[in-house]
Amino acid sequence: MNSVNSKTILITGCSSGIGLCVANGLKEKGYRVFATARAAADVEQLLQQGFEAFQLDLADSHSINTAVDKILQLSDNRLDALFNNGAYGLPGAVEDLSRDALRAQFETNVFGWIELTNRIIPVMRQQNDGRIIMNSSVLGFAAMAYRGAYNASKFAIEGFSDTLRIELKDTPIQISLIEPGPISSKFRQNAKKAFDQYIDAENSAHKEQYEAMQQRLNKPGPAAPFTLPPEAVLKRVIHALESKKAKARYYVTVPTYLFAYLKRFLSTAMMDIILNKAGGDGKR
Repeated sequence: MNSVNSKTILITGCSSGIGLCVANGLKEKGYRVFATARAAADVEQLLQQGFEAFQLDLADSHSINTAVDKILQLSDNRLDALFNNGAYGLPGAVEDLSRDALRAQFETNVFGWIELTNRIIPVMRQQNDGRIIMNSSVLGFAAMAYRGAYNASKFAIEGFSDTLRIELKDTPIQISLIEPGPISSKFRQNAKKAFDQYIDAENSAHKEQYEAMQQRLNKPGPAAPFTLPPEAVLKRVIHALESKKAKARYYVTVPTYLFAYLKRFLSTAMMDIILNKAGGDGKR
């Protein structure tokens, strides 16, 4: 890759949380950051903060292509790194998820990521260099109740990323997955909006569990033990960008390390019990 002062990176989901933190951290280190967000108001905020900012809606192919075209024009058709981060969670029992709800979840969390990545890979092939970082989740390998749509989207990203890493093994393009547990962000607020839009809680067999779940979604401050600030993710992103050989996976937070360890040794039945307790099954 180029010297630090000339490295370029495209980051999605920069309106708040992990995306904004990583954008700020890398900008301070001298990276040329192309920050993107879905909403025009968030793009304006990023511009006011001094970023080269662009509107990019991962659920819209035209938006993806328009943003990438502008960025590549500004960067002389070079991009050293891509950090796929923009995503949201849709809470709800699997039996309450409509096709439209699942489609919306996957359009942003999966299809948009792959489409964007596929636009950038030829650029990295041409420059014979590049890093692609996928911000997955502990829920990408350890499923929890009432998070089926999000679980499935992150499991999909893990599968795509592992495949991509193997397919690109003979190129200088490196693929990394970051797997955070609970991180301080606006994730719960956005999840509550998605829940209200797609889930008919009043007429669900899971109505009682939803009442407990919504209390957690509305709870101010950290809703889970071992919650870390987004700077914990920034640290892993920097390693994935700057180490000679990036890791395939980066765990973030105690729950991610713990569940990865336990999954290697415990039976499925025991893991179900632990994950049910950790995820909140609506019975407490």
